[in-house]
Amino acid sequence: MGWLTVRSSGRRLVRSLAGAALVAFVMQPIAVGAATAVIRPSVSDFELIGAGPIPPTQAECASVGRRCFNPTAINNSYNEGPLFSRGLNGAGQTIAIVDAIGSETIRHDLHIFDQAFGVQAMCGEEAVVCQPGMPTFSEQQQGETASKPAPPTSNGAGLQARDVWALETTLDVEWAHSVAPGANILLLTTPPNETLGVQGFPNFMKAEDTVALNHLAGVISQSFASTEEAFASTQSLLNLRFAFQDARAAGVTVLGASGDTGTANTKLQPIKNPATVPFPTVNWPASDPLVTGVGGTYLCTGATSGTVVDSTSPPSQCQSFAGQRELSWVGSGGGYSHVFPRPSFQDTLPAGSTPIPSTQRGVPDVSYQASARTGVLVYITNPGSTGIACPSGDPCSTGWYVVGGTSSGTPQWAGLIAIADQINGGPLGWINPALYLIGTNPTRYANDFFDVTTGVSNQNDPSIPGYNASSGWDPITGLGTPNAANLLPDLVNAVKGH
Repeated sequence: MGWLTVRSSGRRLVRSLAGAALVAFVMQPIAVGAATAVIRPSVSDFELIGAGPIPPTQAECASVGRRCFNPTAINNSYNEGPLFSRGLNGAGQTIAIVDAIGSETIRHDLHIFDQAFGVQAMCGEEAVVCQPGMPTFSEQQQGETASKPAPPTSNGAGLQARDVWALETTLDVEWAHSVAPGANILLLTTPPNETLGVQGFPNFMKAEDTVALNHLAGVISQSFASTEEAFASTQSLLNLRFAFQDARAAGVTVLGASGDTGTANTKLQPIKNPATVPFPTVNWPASDPLVTGVGGTYLCTGATSGTVVDSTSPPSQCQSFAGQRELSWVGSGGGYSHVFPRPSFQDTLPAGSTPIPSTQRGVPDVSYQASARTGVLVYITNPGSTGIACPSGDPCSTGWYVVGGTSSGTPQWAGLIAIADQINGGPLGWINPALYLIGTNPTRYANDFFDVTTGVSNQNDPSIPGYNASSGWDPITGLGTPNAANLLPDLVNAVKGH
């Protein structure tokens, strides 16, 4: 069997881009065929903005050509305020976040993040006294999760990207919590060691299957992806779907990042310089019809308040499209599956949509802010992160990073689903048919989604064709981004009525 391994993703990537009892899960080897998938954390671009516990100013972010969003601005941008005012914040629901490696300082960093932005504290954070009714942060770790990268003299392939996984984990936890501050979070971390196909993706799927079978959470967030063509065979990919099938049967929603390299994706071999697939491709699990794929945008609202469109501040993309609140993002994974045919829920699309061939599943389904040029602030002190090189080439200190990637939007969508679960009185389950049902109603679609119709194509590699945004569904932003206060109640009703 081939290797199932972990490789960090990104257009310019790291070096140049900057209390409830848990049911224990035990990893067992799962035969997946000769899989050669490249599992990538879908964090694409990040830059250290400031050290210390005080968040950087927007002036500091603008000085490096970026705008940095805080939780209030993001929540306002996607109209969560009316939900919060009604006490709808995910209370009583649980979000499962699945990552490799994890972060050794996540409990400390989450506490600093919450204090800095006035977000609800969680039982399980460092230095927090648990109180009745307080949301809980829990971890379930499998194997070695130390995130310090291997030394330069290591004989390993250097593909595990432990420092990037630490940042990915921190991003996922802090921002799922900021969107649904009343929800519990269960962080599941697995080791991605290259051991001939018995770890990597099988470990992820085993962890998620445990969540579904034991009803540990109502929604699962996946911030990892691999191009469909990286698997040795279609069957080796299909053998991994058991977790999604069990999640659907158990009424658990599953979300997946669509990827951060547009239509250009790579295979594992050769290891040190993996080959790019020479035609447009999409990533799995986001391409799976049982998963809600989350694409990405540039968000051009004001980074401090989120209530107005800002076409003056950096980045250049927002300045070039004056008056637009959101733009399609060059890195957003999207296109058409080569494994799955078009599911019936995509047979009818909103007016003006880009057509989806009957033989191919369209990716993604929805989208959210993803570019680190209009990124979110993440606080991390994990020792492994000191190995991340800044654009200057110097090692960065720990502190506040502005971060991007479709894995930024995926845990935030998980937070929104947790709020929808609260409205519903329990998990919604498989939501894809309901999302597209809303899309077929012009009035509801206009009220519930921000339709992203312009921006740049996702041709991230000049040799690989990309796609353009359009009205309705398109293969960069899907149906669009959420107008949460309108969408979530309608989503609950659509699920019940489907």
